[in-house]
Amino acid sequence: MALEKLIPLLMDGIKDTLYMTTISTLFAYLLGMPLALALVLTSPKGLKPMPLLYRVMDFVVNIFRSIPFLILMILVIPVTRFIAGKSYGSTATIVPLVIAAAPYVARMIESSLLEVDPGVIEAAQSMGASIPQIVFKVLIPEAKTSLIVGATISSGTILGYSAMSGAIGGGGLGQIAISYGYNRYQTDVLVATVVLLVILMQIIQIVGMFISRKTDKRVRE
Repeated sequence: MALEKLIPLLMDGIKDTLYMTTISTLFAYLLGMPLALALVLTSPKGLKPMPLLYRVMDFVVNIFRSIPFLILMILVIPVTRFIAGKSYGSTATIVPLVIAAAPYVARMIESSLLEVDPGVIEAAQSMGASIPQIVFKVLIPEAKTSLIVGATISSGTILGYSAMSGAIGGGGLGQIAISYGYNRYQTDVLVATVVLLVILMQIIQIVGMFISRKTDKRVRE
């Protein structure tokens, strides 16, 4: 493909990919954070144990995490069409991206919160702190560095999902790679999209790890 056509095409792909990744990550965290807190609080060793509710939520999260993303996209097409008005394009792809990523994000957040030293929680309880106070003044601040690392990993995963969505018209660099690189045998386009996806992934990784190091009290002198 001629360079004057390739560059605008790739720039549009980058824009759509970043749009899908950013918005999907935001909504995945809006759904995943409350779910993760509920899992942590209602677990058998949580601050408010509710074994039955915990098992139900744990089962649902595991089910959704077990479904491959491409299959999930197809399964939720009616939901996507209902919410977005269509089942293809970058905006429509945000719906299955959020549905796929929210359980994954919930597990990442849950893992981070469970890393908090139980002694710190017990100390807060002994001082009469309520559950909301423990959550927002102890659990989340203490797990901040781990949460940022988890957000970095989650963003990278969602970026990968957005590329896979190109297989069924999801937009972005993934669709360009399939439409031009695979279907039309334009190897230069395929290579360019792969390189750009790798670069975007590395940027997310570098920025996320930089922020996590800045917030990690253990590495401060």
